[in-house]
Parts: sequence; structure tokens; C-alpha cells
Amino acid sequence: MRIILDGMGGDNAPREIVKGAAEISSLIDHEICIVGDEERIKSLLAEFEHDAKRISILHAPDVIGNEDSPVKAVRRKKDSSLVKGMEAVKNGEGDLFISAGNSGAIMSGGVFLLGRIRGIDRPAIGSTYPILGEGGASLLIDSGANAECKPQNLLQFAVMGSIYAKLVLEKRNPSVGLVNMGTEPGKGSAMVKDAFELLERSRNGKANINFIGNVEARDVPIGICDVIVCDGFIGNVILKMTEGVALSISHLIRRKFSEGVLAKAGAALLYNKLGELKKAFDYTEYGGAPILGVKGAAVKLHGSSSAKAVRNGIARAIPFMEHNVVATIENAMAGL
Repeated sequence: MRIILDGMGGDNAPREIVKGAAEISSLIDHEICIVGDEERIKSLLAEFEHDAKRISILHAPDVIGNEDSPVKAVRRKKDSSLVKGMEAVKNGEGDLFISAGNSGAIMSGGVFLLGRIRGIDRPAIGSTYPILGEGGASLLIDSGANAECKPQNLLQFAVMGSIYAKLVLEKRNPSVGLVNMGTEPGKGSAMVKDAFELLERSRNGKANINFIGNVEARDVPIGICDVIVCDGFIGNVILKMTEGVALSISHLIRRKFSEGVLAKAGAALLYNKLGELKKAFDYTEYGGAPILGVKGAAVKLHGSSSAKAVRNGIARAIPFMEHNVVATIENAMAGL
């Protein structure tokens, strides 16, 4: 497999991107092609120990920044690391594209360069959502690509999310829940009510989705379902709210355990458990978010990704390609 890594995308690029690629190069049996300014990338690679046989460079002199208009940038900045990276996947020169760059540009590139899977009206971002207990993680889809959706879009999200959860997250029969303001079937906006009916009918239809009904946001963190379906506006709010709450709790615990000798002694005794709690809500542990619905494997990393996040993002993105998620979605949509 040849992994195409956008070396210039993200707040900490290119140093942290290159460092993450270097760290994982000796741990995987795949080639990593870093796209970006060749001289800068070469200079950074010289600083980090890496497997030179597994890292190559594709020169791209231009960069799409967060301030750029996504659609215009993809169409005009042909020599940017993001565009050249996606074109490499489109042309068969790479199998998997990974970037921590401009989210809108990644989505636009996915649609304009890779193309939509037939039957998918709107590709979506699926974010791995950490849950409490031993369940591991759920998939939140859509987590920010589509602020406004139609009922059929949510059905398509459910189909794609179920396939990803089964093949990559290893959920045997992934349960699907529709985010709503209440669990009763009659709750929510007209769009959500119509989506509920489509998902309800899909239980025994060709989609064969394991739909469990409406779910409330308060139940999402406890793992009430494996695939959390909603429009991108709601999904992004859930994601950002969860990040904020986790950060606030972390700060509160740190403050409380530093107040006095007894508190510090208690912190020392609970050091390992506190570390486990922090790790459970650390986004760098969960890799990136797959772009589902385009004709190519593409993954979006957190914009402020560190080398650790890049390393884990690459490792966790590999099963996305190895399990043929894109082809499976294509076959599923053809059947519908």
C-alpha cells in the first residue's frame, strides 16, 4: 500500500507531519509518500530517525491554508500539496490520502477530484467518538461536512457508517441511532421525522440497517449505539461540546488534586487511573476521520495534530483501505 500524506496541511505542518511519518515508517509495511515542499521535507527528515526505504517525497510548492476558500482553492491551486496528493490517489499512484489541512478543501477535493460514489448525494465525515465503559468507540456521522441535510442523506450516512463500523471498528452488527431531542418516534423537526421513517423501513429493506430508533445526546457518551447519525451541524456541536467538557473536567481534576498535601497524595495513588481517563478522551489516540462517500480512501486528521496524532492517524487509517470500505459502500449503494 502507498499512503499519500499531505505534508503541508495543519497548524503544525510540516514539522509534526514529517516527524509522525518518520516515527511510524519502521513500524508498518507500507510506503509513505509525503507531499509538499521537497527541500523543507528533506531537511526535516534528516532530523528524525526513519526508514528511508519506506518514505518518498512528491514535490508540491503551493499550500491551501485555512483562510482559503475551499472550492476556489481546490480549483485554482493545482500545485498545492492537498490537490496533488488527492490526484495521486485518483490516478492510482496512491491508495490512501491523509491530511490535517483545511476541512472544507479536503471535502471539496474529495467531491471534485475523487468523485462521489454513485447513489451518495453528499459525502460525510465520520468521526471516531470515544465512549465510556468497555465499548471502545462509536462513529459519529456526519460530524461537520453538511450543515443542512435531507432525510435520504441521513439514510445514506447510516449505510456508510454501518459499513465502516463493521469493517474498521469491528462491530459485528452495528446499531444505528438517530440523534433527536427525544426518543419517541414523533419527536424532532419534519426532516428528522422523515429520516426516522426511512431508517425504520430500512430494518427489513435492502439496506438492512440495525436501526434502534431515536437517541438523545446525553446517551451518546455512554455508547447507546455504534453509529450516531445526524446532520453535520448537530454532529459538529456534539463533537466540540464533548471536547470542551473533557478538557474542563481534566482541568478541574488537576486543580482539585493540587489543593493541599492530602489531595496531592491522593493524586499520586490514582496516577495510573487518571492517566487512563486522560487517554480515553485524547483525540490523538483515535486517529483521523474518514471521508465517506467519495471514490477513494481519504482521512481528515485534527487540524492541530501533533506527531503522535499523525502517527496514530496513519496506523488507524490503514484498515480503512485494507478492508475495502470504499468498494463495499459502492456495492451497497448499487444494491439500493
